Amino acid sequence: MTTKKITKSTVARPKTAQVKKTAAQAGTVRVAAIQMASGPNVSANLAEAEQLIDLAVDAGAQLIALPEFFCIMGMKDADVVKVREAEGQGPIQNFLSRMAKKHQIWLIGGSIPLEAGAANKVRNSCLVYDERGKLVARYDKIHLFGLDLGNEQYQESRLIEPGNKAVVINSPFGRIGLSICYDLRFPELYRAMPDVDIIVVPSAFTATTGRAHFETLIRARAIENLAFVIAPAQGGYHLSGRETHGDSMIVDPWGVVLDRLSRGSGVAIANINPAYQASLRKSLPVLKHRFITCKQIEVEVVERRAIAKRETTAK
Repeated sequence: MTTKKITKSTVARPKTAQVKKTAAQAGTVRVAAIQMASGPNVSANLAEAEQLIDLAVDAGAQLIALPEFFCIMGMKDADVVKVREAEGQGPIQNFLSRMAKKHQIWLIGGSIPLEAGAANKVRNSCLVYDERGKLVARYDKIHLFGLDLGNEQYQESRLIEPGNKAVVINSPFGRIGLSICYDLRFPELYRAMPDVDIIVVPSAFTATTGRAHFETLIRARAIENLAFVIAPAQGGYHLSGRETHGDSMIVDPWGVVLDRLSRGSGVAIANINPAYQASLRKSLPVLKHRFITCKQIEVEVVERRAIAKRETTAK
């Protein structure tokens, strides 16, 4: 297990991070979960994300995931609406495509605000780019967080327009199921998916709910689906006054935490082993023992199994 950490959430300090460059073992895939404490300035957040992606790539990551709303944590809802983009257009999507193509990686763009039907709302959208920088899949967050503890209140439905279908990608790394943050509390979403090998959950859990439930939920989804879970998160204090839990982690199908990062900006990184997962599913065929199905949830399955051949420049 190797972890690369940045001691403070600032783009000025990434060069101080110490990196253990343990190579991926044969037959494994090296994956990374990036943690940030984003602010209201999109350009600054993209600059920090770029340096963190660079760190993950330097450590050999082939599949990298960013946290929920990595590009903006606004002072108010209107800040997020102001920077929303149409699908396929805008600086945030251009950044994600450029990073994936530059490093020839698969990049899961946490989530970003895309246009919604209402002028004062956004879609909270997870976009996935392949090693060519091409958009492979889009998932819009279905379950919207609401919390009322008196002095701590959240109501995502005021800002976010919900999605209505689950999304699964048949990728070169296995079958990937997409979800975002609060979706984690709804296991039926994952049960509706064709058996997934990797679950991705970019998050921005509050400090209150995160301390109580985040690790338990992540490990539960891994165990019950015998899947690897990649959970990049927002972690720290934000200019809006909000505090997010952090604790980005990568968990194996047996519920073992392979790597984690408690607070601040940095990278959790681990090797995932498909052969180990297959052996667990053979020994404990829980996915074949299911009798209750979740047919009411629409599921989109995207095919993109092969890594594209690298282009060569004629001499």
